[in-house]
Amino acid sequence: MKEVKTKDLRRQARKASLKIEALPFTSLNYQIFAAGILVIILGYVALAQPPANSFMSLTVAPILLILGYCVIIPFAIMYQKKAAEASPNGKDSLGK
Repeated sequence: MKEVKTKDLRRQARKASLKIEALPFTSLNYQIFAAGILVIILGYVALAQPPANSFMSLTVAPILLILGYCVIIPFAIMYQKKAAEASPNGKDSLGK
């Protein structure tokens, strides 16, 4: 009798682990991530502008790179909609 319960528990645990969950990132996360990549690319373009001691290379480029790497990309990874915003009609994101 004890073996049967153990097998059932294992079977239930496997089914629970195979449950498909929604992706953690939404399209808004990907859009924010794309904006971060664009800011980083603009930072490197500004860094490459001659002369090497210009305002663009010494001031604008580092600001854009820090903004992209340290602010926008982490924000895109951590951003989630609030529960009230995500389900205005009382249903979850899967429509259940």
